[in-house]
Amino acid sequence: MQTLNYEGLQLTNGVPQKVTDALVVEAALQININAEPYTVVMRTPGDDFELIRGLLYAEDIYKGNENLAIEVVEKRENGFSILNASIAKKQLGKGYLNKRTLLSVSSCGICGKQKLEDINYSGVKLANNAIFDSTRLSAMFNEMKLKQETFEISGGSHAAAIFNKKYEIISLKEDIGRHNAVDKVVGELLNTEQLKESFVMLVSGRVSYEIISKAFIAKIPIVVAVSACSTLAVDFAKEFGICLIGFSRGNKATIYSEK
Repeated sequence: MQTLNYEGLQLTNGVPQKVTDALVVEAALQININAEPYTVVMRTPGDDFELIRGLLYAEDIYKGNENLAIEVVEKRENGFSILNASIAKKQLGKGYLNKRTLLSVSSCGICGKQKLEDINYSGVKLANNAIFDSTRLSAMFNEMKLKQETFEISGGSHAAAIFNKKYEIISLKEDIGRHNAVDKVVGELLNTEQLKESFVMLVSGRVSYEIISKAFIAKIPIVVAVSACSTLAVDFAKEFGICLIGFSRGNKATIYSEK
């Protein structure tokens, strides 16, 4: 259930007409860890297991190689759900031990951070030595758009797509939240043990600090957006060794960070 039909009154030159539109679903997902509530994520239902795996990976809660044991505790007709991830105490990372429970809304990936220090990451700068053929961008975005089924119906969802060095899509996910879509593709590739094949990540909207930090943690060396990039996204991309490209539309693109 990624879209639902809603009635509305459409105005054309001031003339009203009843219409039925497919709207992208936004619903709450409560994530429990070892039967205790940890966080609530506003997301589009679907690929919840992948979303949880990717989110817990980015938050340094679980970075084990084995797939998580996730069970559905409750699933409501409106899309609101409760899922529980069972993780051995010895495998819980610093993100969980810091006990930073948060409410993540669909438009803001860093809402709920408690301190300024929480929006900083440390680690070895990516060794981004691969050569990227930017002339392929238009075809890559066209391929991504063709696979955005929810957007085709509703016009209201974001997408993230990850390509390998052969410029083949190895994961594509949609969600009302940009960062949720990123968590879903990373989570899927973790589950299928293909994350190391990641070369380029395309995102359908703008790029913020949060998306760059997720790309860095997942070791994705190139991020390309169809829209704008924030100042902090560019600053962090340069610091992390990520090639960041924005405003990729048609035959134009702007490179803000090469590596």
